[in-house]
Amino acid sequence: MSSAWFVYMGCAAVLLFLGLYCLLTMRNLIKLFIGIEILGKAVTLGLIATGSAKNSILTAQALAVTFIVVEVCVVATALAIIINIYRHTKSLDVRKLTQLKG
Repeated sequence: MSSAWFVYMGCAAVLLFLGLYCLLTMRNLIKLFIGIEILGKAVTLGLIATGSAKNSILTAQALAVTFIVVEVCVVATALAIIINIYRHTKSLDVRKLTQLKG
């Protein structure tokens, strides 16, 4: 393993902990969504760094592109859900989601 791999994985770990911090402390749906996106970027960076260190960069790139495509689908669905929640509750606070009970 090269020293660059440790730097990349350190950055991925920082992004991972930052995303987890956002998920655990925020109550706003948009901020929670940003935390999820930060976690996704940490995973992508980890995939590319590991592929580069193992000399299988093409496989790592294929995995990263597949992950990005899946992430875009999740982004579109999550934003549609957040918009509908805002239309019904007029708030983005997670605690107001109990009003959506049928």
